[in-house]
Amino acid sequence: MSDSSAAPVVLDVWCELQCTDCRTALSDLRALRARFGDRLEFRLRHFPLEKHKHAFAAAQAAEEALAQGRGWEYVEAVLTRVEELDREGEPFLVRVARELGLDAEEFDTALIDGRHILIVDADQAEGKAIGVSGTPTYVIGGERLDGGRSQEGLRERVEEITGRLLAG
Repeated sequence: MSDSSAAPVVLDVWCELQCTDCRTALSDLRALRARFGDRLEFRLRHFPLEKHKHAFAAAQAAEEALAQGRGWEYVEAVLTRVEELDREGEPFLVRVARELGLDAEEFDTALIDGRHILIVDADQAEGKAIGVSGTPTYVIGGERLDGGRSQEGLRERVEEITGRLLAG
């Protein structure tokens, strides 16, 4: 049995908040979280796609949610309502923050002043450098798993790699 105090396995989740495939992937992420708990750390990585006009703003808003301590909750709230983001853009992002009890005025300001742009740009550049071409894409244990075309079997593959890495 592995040492429960060992560092968790890190799963980089290259995601885009206007992507319906990323919304579909939420069920896999929830299942992974339920199975591995704190032994698997999810790290949100941004890969806004040019075809989605609100994706870059949504990535910045997700970073503001992370700064306010509720990043994944915000990500899930936006992804489950992609169609509203499509229609409404930035006002929707601020409204979701308000609905979650976050500082919505700070979201609005962050979207204007661009304080999170460098994080989003760096994620996107790193993603391109390692061959990310669509979302969702996962990187775990040095292995890139592309879910942009099909997510079939991805959760099982992440479970297998996580189990192997946790076993040492």
